[in-house]
Amino acid sequence: MKTRTLTALVAATTAAALLAACSGGTKSASGGGGSRTLTLASVDQGSVEDVVKAFEKANPGVKVRFTTSGADQYQQQIRTQLSSGTAPDVLSVWPGNGNPGATHVLAEPGYLRDLSDQAWAAKMPPAIKSVAQYEGKTYNAIFGQNGIGAVYNQQAMDKAGLTPPDTWTELLAFCRSAEAKGTPAFALGIQDNWVTQLALYALVATTVYGPDHDFDQKMQSGAATFAKSPWTTAVDKYVTMEKTGCFQKNPLGTNYEASQQLAASGRTLGIIQGNWVIALLKQKNPQGTFTLKALPATDDPSQTLVPAAAGAGYGVNAKAKNPELALKFVNFVMSPEGMNLFVKKQGGLPSLPDTGFAVDPSLTELSQFIQKNRTVPFMDQRWPNAKVQQTMLSGLQEIFSGQSTPQSLLKDMDSDYRTGS
Repeated sequence: MKTRTLTALVAATTAAALLAACSGGTKSASGGGGSRTLTLASVDQGSVEDVVKAFEKANPGVKVRFTTSGADQYQQQIRTQLSSGTAPDVLSVWPGNGNPGATHVLAEPGYLRDLSDQAWAAKMPPAIKSVAQYEGKTYNAIFGQNGIGAVYNQQAMDKAGLTPPDTWTELLAFCRSAEAKGTPAFALGIQDNWVTQLALYALVATTVYGPDHDFDQKMQSGAATFAKSPWTTAVDKYVTMEKTGCFQKNPLGTNYEASQQLAASGRTLGIIQGNWVIALLKQKNPQGTFTLKALPATDDPSQTLVPAAAGAGYGVNAKAKNPELALKFVNFVMSPEGMNLFVKKQGGLPSLPDTGFAVDPSLTELSQFIQKNRTVPFMDQRWPNAKVQQTMLSGLQEIFSGQSTPQSLLKDMDSDYRTGS
């Protein structure tokens, strides 16, 4: 947010990237087309605007016409636009293969230009490069790293007299105490279905990958399944959190935008989201202090892992009407100036080393987890197709509405996973 791939997540997806509410808009810096006009479609609502201004300033005479929209809306539209020849020159692309706007999904049919010849492509860390590529070629300019955890409103926490929990037992006690004080622990806006995955990914990181770092390889070889693995534990813990009162009433009737407002205003003590939400919370409450912490899933803090991975980046339309400007924009995004501007605005971390970026205090713990290699990629980035994630998202909504069960969801995900890419 998001990212889907966080993506999805990431938002994706990777995400994600700064995954905004589904209401988007069109921003126009030019009255028409022309060789000096670049078209751009982005999910980085609230942060791409400053990058566009800086790019235009660095390139006098160039104008950027851009649209911003939320992940769900964007992913429904972008492939149709690419196949019909109506897509913009530059577009948001999630890492890996986990959603309809991901690198593999768009590169395989030839919708994206190969960016392997750009100078920054060789500088990508291996973990990021692996999800920016398709068949050994780079198609995604991934500018930031994102993490998922519990983002706390410090002023609301002080008022409630509570501190962030470090263990699963403490987490449930924290939720009960918060509810008793009349302020739910976490905002949850799963009316937007991509949001459903974030708390689950935070729990899966520790329960699944803590005891088995090779789980993805076992899934790929057929030696493991979702339904017969600690994924069942993670989904059960997610349901337990809901039953314990960790979230506000009616999460299914709350969208992403409304959940931000709850956390920013202190009507909840926080929100389980990607780090990209911090910038949005600060927009709504400039005086607020927001800090991302790991979400515990066991009673051993030393075993806690955090989902952290490449966020959404930018691809170049293989049939871009202005390919030279498209490359120039992508290279600006991947420059220290563009990258630092983006991640500072989003509250993220740069994907390339040696950019001179100063980590925001709100991300100190996330940065430490990354440095200590206590992270795992967003789960969907390593799945063989986008359908697994779509099934998971809708299935989690059905669990919250009482129309499905964790075991049924995981069996359906297994079925989709076995269909391959």
